[in-house]
Amino acid sequence: MIRDARVLRAGFVPREVEHRDAEVNHLSSVLEPITNGEPADTAVVTGPSGTGKTCISKFVIERLREEVLDVEATYVNCWRNYTRFRTLYTILDDLGGTIDIHRQSTPHDELVDRLQQYEGRTVVILDEADQLEDPGLIYDLHSLPQFAIICIANNEEELFSRVDDRLVSRLRASEHVRMEKYHNEQLFDILQARVRWGLEPDAITDEQLYRIADAAAGDARLAIGILRTAASTADRENRDRITDEMLFDAAEDSRARIRQKSLDSLTPHQRVVYDVLDEHGPLSPSDIHERYAEVVEDPRTKRTVRTYLAKMEQYNLLTAEGTSRDREYALVDPDAS
Repeated sequence: MIRDARVLRAGFVPREVEHRDAEVNHLSSVLEPITNGEPADTAVVTGPSGTGKTCISKFVIERLREEVLDVEATYVNCWRNYTRFRTLYTILDDLGGTIDIHRQSTPHDELVDRLQQYEGRTVVILDEADQLEDPGLIYDLHSLPQFAIICIANNEEELFSRVDDRLVSRLRASEHVRMEKYHNEQLFDILQARVRWGLEPDAITDEQLYRIADAAAGDARLAIGILRTAASTADRENRDRITDEMLFDAAEDSRARIRQKSLDSLTPHQRVVYDVLDEHGPLSPSDIHERYAEVVEDPRTKRTVRTYLAKMEQYNLLTAEGTSRDREYALVDPDAS
């Protein structure tokens, strides 16, 4: 059944993208100066989970590198590499500059100095940039003209809330590419393209693709995950068609996988906040911070913890009820999804 498994994998960047022409053109125009050896503006790409922020950013860079020979690119998942050192190290490692760097003893300033000395033109994607423990790192990169920066975040205000005024002013003056959730028809087109590239003809019906789109509720990551899981099941059972039962099981499995991946990605402090709610929720932000501060040695500020809560709500790990004054957070019940 599966002709090309690559197109069903998470992180696959297609040769053509569906329903994002305006965003692709906008981001391409922002990066165009780097093709002429000139500094490019920082781009801030925002939108809910599953709207194609990472895919579009990688797509634009790949297209850029097809046109220009000496432009490099590096990608940093800031949820996984949330410390200043790990982010800088990842960038340098992609550029081949970490041979003599000792992870335990090399000062951060030396890593920045090495980036300053780098002569090539490079586009840096900072995915989940609002997860950076020290967002001032964006300012350091912004000041190096040989680097073009793409900051990806769910919400720009949460990204801005943790940086100082000098960086806020620069980020607000940056080019902003905002992505909205997909409609069901758009998700159907995305799924149909993946089926055309990756599966045998008649492996799944259009009606089933519409049902996947409806179940995914605007989240392309979930929609493709459901399709991938169902196709994998059919292939494993030597079926030539995907059944409705396979789709139902695939939807449950894909939601569980995405949820577990989000849980595994939490930083140590975010995990403590999550565990506090797991044990004591529902709680207000003040009560959450109080209990959290009792557990950790170096508690973050109330503002930072509120950012954690908003992030986990965006990734469907937490739910919030009430107004900003009497809001309470609780864990999302996976069985109710």
